[in-house]
Amino acid sequence: MASNDVQDYVGFDTITQQMERKFLKRGFNFNVILVGESGMGKSTLVNSIFASHLIDSQGRRAAQEVIRKTTEIAPVTQTLEENGVRVKLTIVDTPGFGDQCNNEGCWVPVIKYIKDQHAAYLERELKPQRDRVIVDTRIHACLYFLNPGSRGLRPLDVEVLKRLTEVTNVIPVIAKSDSMTIEERTAFKRRIKEELAFHRIIVFPYPCEDDSEEDRVLNASIRELIPFAVVGSEEVMELDGKLVRGRRHGWGVINIFDENHSDFVHLRNFMLRTHLSDLIE
Repeated sequence: MASNDVQDYVGFDTITQQMERKFLKRGFNFNVILVGESGMGKSTLVNSIFASHLIDSQGRRAAQEVIRKTTEIAPVTQTLEENGVRVKLTIVDTPGFGDQCNNEGCWVPVIKYIKDQHAAYLERELKPQRDRVIVDTRIHACLYFLNPGSRGLRPLDVEVLKRLTEVTNVIPVIAKSDSMTIEERTAFKRRIKEELAFHRIIVFPYPCEDDSEEDRVLNASIRELIPFAVVGSEEVMELDGKLVRGRRHGWGVINIFDENHSDFVHLRNFMLRTHLSDLIE
């Protein structure tokens, strides 16, 4: 090759390698808030999703325990590692939410916390001499737990979902869906979809004109599943010669990984395997 040949290679195609090195070195933050009344299995579900005991239940364990009069904010941070990738995971529980006879304003501490984290992050971003690594405390996703014993969205659900969707990515789930028959679950999901549409509540993932055809097909399949009818369990048991996480009933065992029993696998894949980057962005 002559010494005066033009070198056309620029090198910006290495950006993916640079980003990968950065993620492997620093890891990343993922922050999830759990919103729902006590007894909905919030802690169990999130522990099941990440296959680790991350948080303990904040609900009342004995009749003599005092009922919380206000919604509390209880963040717990853990660092997880998988195949060399580290995630600093923060789970924010909201004990006391929706537990009163009069729940007027029970959402205020939740909304305030989410807004405060966004404001703090923006303030750090706008500093002239900002830190090289900015700790991201923004809430990336909200798991909103719907009571399977209700007939649809309650007035409280409508009010809170409208406010939450203005400040974060909301993923509605039907808690403890093994308390319903398959027919009841199907009818309940259909009713929730209709009421979300009626009240113009748009949940994650959002429609986007810039999406590729592949993304549009994927997102359409996810919207068909919303709200996710989930069952969580930290108990490992043997089923047909295999170890599974499940819940034992008098009539048999609910395998949380069985797509015929629960949308758990779809929810986990959606949050962690296909849309994690979108949630964080």
